[in-house]
Amino acid sequence: MSIGIQVPFHRPSIGQEEIDEVVHTLRSGWLTTGPRTALFEREFRDYVGAPHALAVNSCTAGLHLALAGLGIGPGDEVITTPLTFCATVNVILHSGATPVLADVGPDGNLDPAAVAERIGPHTKAIIPVHLAGLPCDMDALWELARRHNLRMIEDAAHAAGARYHGHPIGAGNPATGARSDAVAFSFYATKNLTTGEGGMVTTDDAALADVMKILCLHGISKDAWNRYADKGKWLYQVLLPGFKYNLTDIQSAIGIHQLRRLEEFTRVRERYAALYKDVLGDCEELELPRGRPDSRHAWHLYGLRLNLDKLECSRDEFIEALRELGIGTSVHFIPIPLHPFFARFADRPENYCPRALALYERLVSLPLYPAMEEAEVEYTAESVKSVAMRFRKKRAVHALAAGDD
Repeated sequence: MSIGIQVPFHRPSIGQEEIDEVVHTLRSGWLTTGPRTALFEREFRDYVGAPHALAVNSCTAGLHLALAGLGIGPGDEVITTPLTFCATVNVILHSGATPVLADVGPDGNLDPAAVAERIGPHTKAIIPVHLAGLPCDMDALWELARRHNLRMIEDAAHAAGARYHGHPIGAGNPATGARSDAVAFSFYATKNLTTGEGGMVTTDDAALADVMKILCLHGISKDAWNRYADKGKWLYQVLLPGFKYNLTDIQSAIGIHQLRRLEEFTRVRERYAALYKDVLGDCEELELPRGRPDSRHAWHLYGLRLNLDKLECSRDEFIEALRELGIGTSVHFIPIPLHPFFARFADRPENYCPRALALYERLVSLPLYPAMEEAEVEYTAESVKSVAMRFRKKRAVHALAAGDD
């Protein structure tokens, strides 16, 4: 019987600065996209080291704008991971292109070797996903993109605060000059930096930035705010069949201060991940999430892997046992081929991803966020360990009696 959730899977960290900024915005009379959104874009651009940043209403919108801005559409194929939220694949379909799934490596991220096997004559782009906040092997992926003349759009929904070769995701690798065409971030309620709903798409391509800005708001000219009156008529120009993807000043008011606290948030997440490791590191029934020596993990998620061959339970039974102890958990993610809508893609040989399907059965995401208290982290870790001990597979002891064969 459940005792009720004592440690929820997530609680946001909203401070007085965010609250005051929202109040000031409401009193300013400018609620939709305006000066605070422009400030948020500038500060985010500076934080990640990208020349251009466009605030949007979701990471999904950012991915879609990048695909549309790069002219990817019918007849094209886009390679991505099966271990992601459905939005990553949905935007490929919305653009008219065909998704192709490449398998993951041991860390759950897109495997460059698997991507290489999937590249064909119709491949136009790759969308890697930095799962849980761990950067992908971008050097290997950028080299594939360069060799095959492919576009690269990073799904960085989990990666605000992550670093690759010492530089924020979105900056590329300055040592080699390699970088992606666009990088899309999420500011959803559970993300490391939140605006409730929202996102940002960055690029170093000025032409792509201009097109995405036009597409973002109905296809109206990016200079629409400088509209002028001519003989009593209010004029503006629709240049493309665009979308309604803009971020409001109310949301940006939250984001400005969340961004200024992002490094603090990330340090707390790093400390809590280390606490989990201290308690769970010697438990052979569990496999802890991996890092990369060339990267800083953003620790958006703490994705535990169960060693099911050493446990007398399923993943779902493990989760239920934690729920009864008051621990909220989740699973990231249900692989794309297992969703009914995507079943038509799952049977294609180019979408067969056995490692992702096998990993899914073992995944449990534990609570990890700055609003947790250290005592909650310790309680969660000890609860996980106790459940693992409860379900530990019994070791058979074989003692041969005297005279037995």
